[in-house]
Amino acid sequence: MATTFRPTDSGNPRHYEWQYLDLMREVWRRGSERIDRTGIGTRSLFGATMRFDLSEGRMPLITTKRVWWKTATREMLWFLTGETNIRPLLEQGVTIWSDWPLARYRRETGEDIAQGEFERRIVEDAGFAARWGDLGPVYGKQWVDWPTYEPAGEGLYREGQGINQVAQVVESLRTNPGSRRHIIEGWNVAELDRMALPPCHKTYQFHVAEGRLNGLLFQRSCDLALGVPFNLWSAALLQRMLAEQAGLEPGEFVWMGGDVHLYLNHAELVEEQLSREPAGDPRLAITRCPPSIFEYRISDFEVTDYHPQGAISAPIAV
Repeated sequence: MATTFRPTDSGNPRHYEWQYLDLMREVWRRGSERIDRTGIGTRSLFGATMRFDLSEGRMPLITTKRVWWKTATREMLWFLTGETNIRPLLEQGVTIWSDWPLARYRRETGEDIAQGEFERRIVEDAGFAARWGDLGPVYGKQWVDWPTYEPAGEGLYREGQGINQVAQVVESLRTNPGSRRHIIEGWNVAELDRMALPPCHKTYQFHVAEGRLNGLLFQRSCDLALGVPFNLWSAALLQRMLAEQAGLEPGEFVWMGGDVHLYLNHAELVEEQLSREPAGDPRLAITRCPPSIFEYRISDFEVTDYHPQGAISAPIAV
């Protein structure tokens, strides 16, 4: 049975972040220990929901540790370009996708290159970046250029015009707000094996009611300590941009997790974060409305009243 963590307790408002901390505590104390793909092992629960109010600029930005919201925003803008190479991210100082191509490079070449040197070569050498920096058809490719195929004679097919799901959703929100098909899907079964990492935040659905845009993210695999704080921000950010482009007010953001887990080697992070209490009321202002959702810049986003507690580091599982 899915577990729902709500932002209220006995009818009294609670800080929105308690949902996240309650879920973390539940997974850490009651989760089943399982061996996972990485070999590290996790404590895991299946099925959870959190709900966040995005009205008046509110965002689900975690305050019990620092979340690098500009990094997450740059990643989201990168997704919207359809790019699959890490080079544009590294040129902005964003290294969150380096682990997977670095691991492949080390495995296939046998060279134990340092991460910093690998990233430098990606930035400075276009040929090296093309060979080693590509992640395969990950998120952005599926979002804005989902592949199609058309007959080419005698049982043959050729690649057709890709489908821009994001543009379609913007158009449908404007022209057919009552639709139940406002969906952006990343789980392309035919291409999973070509992706460095199959999509974790895989399905987005949107719902319009009374001039407000509500959003739902289904996330199949949820690294609660490291990944989910980024995912909460990013999904809410996408919803905010879509609302602005469609002329709607932001409503409720619903996060749904499938396999919700904490890695066993994140014990220090978990215990430290659970000892902290959330505070503050961060707000996001979008300072410019570009002609399309694909033209936002990092300078268009301004966060106020965000005073997080110190960062907590932990190793990422590749």
